[in-house]
Amino acid sequence: MVQKISPRKIIGTLAIACLLAQLATLSTSCKHQPLFDDDGLGPIDSTDTIDIIDTIPTGTPCDPDKVYFESQVLPILISNCAMSGCHNAASHQDGVVLDSYAKVMQTGKVKPFKPNDSDLYEVITETDLDDRMPPPPNAALSQDQIQVIRKWIEQGALDLKCDPNAGGCDTTNVSFSQTLSPVINTFCKGCHSGTNPSAGIGLDTYNGVKTVALNGKLYGAIAWSTGFQKMPQGGNKLDACTISQFKSWIDAGAPGN
Repeated sequence: MVQKISPRKIIGTLAIACLLAQLATLSTSCKHQPLFDDDGLGPIDSTDTIDIIDTIPTGTPCDPDKVYFESQVLPILISNCAMSGCHNAASHQDGVVLDSYAKVMQTGKVKPFKPNDSDLYEVITETDLDDRMPPPPNAALSQDQIQVIRKWIEQGALDLKCDPNAGGCDTTNVSFSQTLSPVINTFCKGCHSGTNPSAGIGLDTYNGVKTVALNGKLYGAIAWSTGFQKMPQGGNKLDACTISQFKSWIDAGAPGN
């Protein structure tokens, strides 16, 4: 005996099958709009809610006990070493290029787990000014910067990745000394410090940073706004959270907190 199925039931079944097929093809890393039948009576109609659920997985948080090459080590090298006439791709002094992880590992003679046997670490801690890097009249790396590079090598000189924005971004009560000064020390001071800072802009003091913050040059440069030279020069753009924190601090009058 052949069972007759109503056209409405066939259409309904096909519609559900199509919806399920479309949902199955969506990547778990995309945003979509799951549908909810609020009244439980079905089908979904104009009285029901369409909620937007962000299914993009949270990024991997940065571990404060680990050193991340791209966000901590590379900015130090680019700001202090991988510049014109020294160790960028165009100059490659002594065959050493320090503008990427691959080039640092290939030409910097870094020996994972052994900082004292690594040429890169040896030259930044050299006491003989004729051999020290960066060479005079450039200032030597700070002890904090040297320690970052040492710890990175001790941990295996890995190219670890993390999401600095994981867990949200706090732009309230941004502190210059605690939040922003470390960023400036890592990304900017190599070029913008000393007696002859790049472009005449010194960022090695609070007053120097405040001046370019209030005249708009600091935010324009780090946000890569039209008409401004992109900073950090030769490096990646700062992450969105850090840029937002700078803007919040500038909007508050660039306090020396």
